[in-house]
Amino acid sequence: MTNDTQHPQPILVTGATGSVGSRLIPRLLAQGEAVRALVRDPESETALRLRRAGAALVVGDLAELDAAGLKEAVEGTSAVIHLAAAFRGGENAEVSTAVNTDATVALATAALDAGVTRFVFASTSLVYGSGQTAPATEEAELLPVPWATPYPASKIAAEQALRELRTERGLDVRIIRLAFIYGDGDPHIEAFMQRPLDWHPSRRLQMVHHADVAQGLTLALRTEGVSGETFNIADDSAVTLAEIYTYMGRELTPEMTERPVTDPWFGIADNSKARRMLGFRPIYPTMRQAQDADAM
Repeated sequence: MTNDTQHPQPILVTGATGSVGSRLIPRLLAQGEAVRALVRDPESETALRLRRAGAALVVGDLAELDAAGLKEAVEGTSAVIHLAAAFRGGENAEVSTAVNTDATVALATAALDAGVTRFVFASTSLVYGSGQTAPATEEAELLPVPWATPYPASKIAAEQALRELRTERGLDVRIIRLAFIYGDGDPHIEAFMQRPLDWHPSRRLQMVHHADVAQGLTLALRTEGVSGETFNIADDSAVTLAEIYTYMGRELTPEMTERPVTDPWFGIADNSKARRMLGFRPIYPTMRQAQDADAM
C-alpha cells in the first residue's frame, strides 16, 4: 500500500453518501487521507458536502457498473473501503445478492485487475444469527437469523467469496463485522424503536458509535499483518432495551416486564480480537458515555 506524502493515492470509499460513508469520509480527510468517493448522484446534498470537504467524486451505481467501469473507479487508488450495501429494503433476496454479494465480488476483482489489493469490507454482526450461547467471537458458528431476511446470508456469501479471492489471487482483505450503528445524528435508534418488539426490557443491543466505526475501519485499513482477518467492531458494553426506552423518553409497560427473556446473546459480539490485533479502543465504550459527550 503506497502513500506518497506529496501526492498520496486516494482511498476508494463506496457507499459514500450512506450513513457510514458520509460520516467516515470527513474523518479520513481530516487525518490527511485522499479520498475518492463513489456516488450515484453527484448533485445530492451529501455528495456536494463531501466534495466541498475535499473528496474526489466518481459517479456510478456499484450494482450497475461493468468490469471496465469498476476498474476505472478503483484504478490509481491505494485501497478500497467497501461500505455500499442493500440493508433497508434488503428483504428482496435478488437485490441483496446482487448488491451485497455479486457487486462486492465484482469490485474486489476489479481492484485486483487494477493492481489494488487492500480491501476493507464492512459486514455485520447479524451474521452470527440466533441461538449463540455466549458473546460471539469471530470464530463462532454463523447461525440463521430469527426473521426472514436475506441480508445476513448475502454478507456471509460475500465474506466467503472475498476469502476465496485472497487464496486465489492475493486479495489483502480485512472484514469488519459492525454492531448496531448509532450516534452523530444518525436516526437508526429511532427507526429501530418503530419496529414491533417483543423483547423483555433486560434484553440487550450491541451498539457501536459512528466515531468507533470510523476508528475500526481505519485501523483495519492501516494495520499490517492482518490480511484475511475478521474483526468485531462494537462498544465495550451492550445497552438494555430499558436504557433505550429511557433515552427515548418512553415508559416501560407492566406487560413488557412479564415477557420471557429469549435469545439473550443475539447480536452480542466480543470485540477482544480488535482490541488485541488492531489496538481498537472505543471512544464511546457505552451509549451512556456518548450521551454524556453530546455525541448522539
